[in-house]
Amino acid sequence: MDVKTQSATLTQSDENASGESWGSFAFFLLKLVVVVFLFRTLVFSPFSIPSESMLPRLWNGDYLLAAKWSYGFSGNSLPFDAGLPQGRIFAREPERGDLVIFKHPIDNTDYIKRVIGLPGDTVAILGGQIALNGELVPRRAVGEFDIPISQNTTCAWGGEEAVSGDGTAVCRYSQFEETLPGGRTIPVLDFGLTQGDTFSAATIPEGHMFVMGDNRDNSRDSRFEAMSGDAVGIVSQDSLVGEASIIMWSTDGSAEWLKPWTWFTAARWGRIGTVL
Repeated sequence: MDVKTQSATLTQSDENASGESWGSFAFFLLKLVVVVFLFRTLVFSPFSIPSESMLPRLWNGDYLLAAKWSYGFSGNSLPFDAGLPQGRIFAREPERGDLVIFKHPIDNTDYIKRVIGLPGDTVAILGGQIALNGELVPRRAVGEFDIPISQNTTCAWGGEEAVSGDGTAVCRYSQFEETLPGGRTIPVLDFGLTQGDTFSAATIPEGHMFVMGDNRDNSRDSRFEAMSGDAVGIVSQDSLVGEASIIMWSTDGSAEWLKPWTWFTAARWGRIGTVL
């Protein structure tokens, strides 16, 4: 074979190898997209916390993963209209104390609250204390809760500005601990008697749940009639999206896109990886 023929053969081989390489890379990308899509649809999905209604457990600026399989699947738990029938498939009822993500019954936005009452339970609020099936939920003071003041965590009513032992400016709240039937304990904040501290006894219908925010006087939940962009009322379990599982990132809100180093200084490193 002469030099010219050898050169042509090598060029053709290089083109074939390049084509196979690009084809393999494209197939890899396709597989990656499919895996990410299935993970996002069926396994875990990211959510952010935009308010302080779930203090002290969840802070404004937390980013968490929610387990999608915990309560079954429905059109509400999928990121697209899959044409599923009404209700949930592989349905499982949440437990009291679960941190659940669900769709608002009117405007269909994502909300996160804690399950307090289940079907058949009678729920009332008496002077700010939960009564389940005629029994007051035990509650005790557990000292103070401090949260650093930042762009994401201002010191609104109910708290007082203070300085922590290390000199950090914090907002200080009175903290309590409630023990639900079954022994599950929940840290909550309470600012004193407010409108939401009285709720007439109501029996939770089949397929529904009574939810509340842990920051009791800063949460529009099942104690109030459902309104778009506001309270949620007593929530259908068919609106469940998933169960809050782990905090994957948390920021105090001081980061600036054009200053990459602030992405790290704004991070609340101690919260990342917290299992909920």
